[in-house]
Amino acid sequence: MPTLHLKISPLQNPPRYRALAQALTRLSTEHLGKRAEVTAVVIEDLPAARWYVGGQDVQRPTAFLEISITQGTNSGAEKAAFIAAAFADLQDQLGAGQPLEPASYVVVRELPATDWGYGGQTQAARQAARRAAETPPPATALLSI
Repeated sequence: MPTLHLKISPLQNPPRYRALAQALTRLSTEHLGKRAEVTAVVIEDLPAARWYVGGQDVQRPTAFLEISITQGTNSGAEKAAFIAAAFADLQDQLGAGQPLEPASYVVVRELPATDWGYGGQTQAARQAARRAAETPPPATALLSI
């Protein structure tokens, strides 16, 4: 159940937002094994006049992507693969023939299962319910009469 928060500059046309959301959902499924049906993507665009690197106006397309996942659900290699693939996709979609601002970031934030959730349940509670549903009931002894 990842959530992805993408901030971008410059402003994009409406179809680009859907393409970005679809690509980020696909990448979180492919590289992190997350379920697409519970992946949420929020995209914010910021005018270039409100984005600075090193205290200077940014002159190139810029992105900041943060994905929140449950702590311990992915390896370092999986997270590295996601970061590389997400940056490459952002470059392809936002670059418009020029490189992204080098200070464009992809951040993987791991949260303890007790500290977040959806549908009114923490991830820890959802995991416990799944384990309980998968555990077969104990065998009962047959009594002889």
